[in-house]
Amino acid sequence: MIDKFYGRYFFLSNFYECPVNYKGLTYNNTEAAFHAQKTFDIETQKRFTTLNPSEAKKLGRAIPLRPDWENVKVKIMEDIVTAKFQQHPDLQKKLIDTYPEELVEGNWWNDTFWGVCNGAGLNNLGKILMNIRDIFVKETLNG
Repeated sequence: MIDKFYGRYFFLSNFYECPVNYKGLTYNNTEAAFHAQKTFDIETQKRFTTLNPSEAKKLGRAIPLRPDWENVKVKIMEDIVTAKFQQHPDLQKKLIDTYPEELVEGNWWNDTFWGVCNGAGLNNLGKILMNIRDIFVKETLNG
């Protein structure tokens, strides 16, 4: 099991700095791309393109949420994380190389929706990463 996304496995984290293009805008990291989707306002989304992950998280907490956010946030995260690994073949290979380990976004900041804290949590980010990895592994095997 890989139970923390730092050190050797920091590339699995949404705080890992690598550009990701999503819906026509390029963000410095997946954290910024994700928080930008909390609004439909394109000018607000553009503000996220230059932010580091911490800045994006902070701004994401301050903007009004789009009305359907709770219904779409997991799919949006899946799409953005998929884009990250499709756009960076080196990271895709590193993700594939984690197979068949269970990926758990262990954390100390009490995020029990996207990860696991003190043994409790839904680990939605870990599940997304494993699902994406499974697709890439199958594509690799089928050449």
